[in-house]
Amino acid sequence: MKNQKLLFAATAAVLLAVQPGIVFGGTESSKKTVVEEAPAKNPPLPLHNIEGNGGILTTLTAYIVNPPRNGEPVGRPSIGTGFISLNSGRYLIPNTVTWSPWERIELGYGAEWYTIGSLKDAVRNATGVNLNADNLWLHNFNARFQFIKENAFNTSWVPALTGGVHYKYNSGYSSINSQLGGALSSLGITDNQGVDFTLYATKLLTFLPRPVLLSAGGRATRAVETGLLGFQSNYEILFEGNAAVFLTDWLILATEYRMQPNGYSTIPGVVGRSGNWVTVDLAWVVNKHLTIAGGWGAFGNVANENANGVWGITAKYEF
Repeated sequence: MKNQKLLFAATAAVLLAVQPGIVFGGTESSKKTVVEEAPAKNPPLPLHNIEGNGGILTTLTAYIVNPPRNGEPVGRPSIGTGFISLNSGRYLIPNTVTWSPWERIELGYGAEWYTIGSLKDAVRNATGVNLNADNLWLHNFNARFQFIKENAFNTSWVPALTGGVHYKYNSGYSSINSQLGGALSSLGITDNQGVDFTLYATKLLTFLPRPVLLSAGGRATRAVETGLLGFQSNYEILFEGNAAVFLTDWLILATEYRMQPNGYSTIPGVVGRSGNWVTVDLAWVVNKHLTIAGGWGAFGNVANENANGVWGITAKYEF
């Protein structure tokens, strides 16, 4: 047991984000044995974000989730779920799945169930309309490709670089907009679906006292509050990123920042200006299959009121 802990401690840094091509074992013969008898299982990182991508809670990394292990022709799936409280009776429950058939490709799906909570009262007070919807579903279909692997070209400084395409469909927008007499459309929130484009770079720093992972990315999007309120007319290119540090071999502290588009008009007390999202997260690597994470966030205004002091928990299992 002691030797296993030492081995895990020595490899935790380079395995932070489930890097493909890494094998366990000390000699060529031991590596060969691992491949022939049972492909090695790396720690279950990165996490699933709420939209069904490899990341943290709300942002991504350039690393691929659960790629093929050495000796396997294709990767295995991963599943996740969570619960996010946005205050005032508003809850977000993400259910996610990813599958990385090859080293550089990650396919993902995220179904987000969102309860609109106090928005019903805000609409009734402002317009006299009683919405007949209490919740909606936001469906996310994701495909990501890793263009450059970390430390490529025989370097120690090149970050991983991954691009993504994300189709989003909001099942409740059309009904709510219709009940409001097209009010959302008149604000510039015109569609129930849209496509995001992302590009992320990630680098693991190992020269510090503890390993630190830095990720930075850009997103071209029309999604208002990630699509929970619908999709505005024009694209905006926005910054997002995160930083994570291994406090121990199995405990990770992270923080995230994600900008939100604001290319629409507002209705005071009903639909306000979107705030940028900030979170602080703590992830526990339970074993080589399961990760559990909790987070606190300040999201600014979401729809009719602020969502600061939000909290949530997520879990991911890799097969």
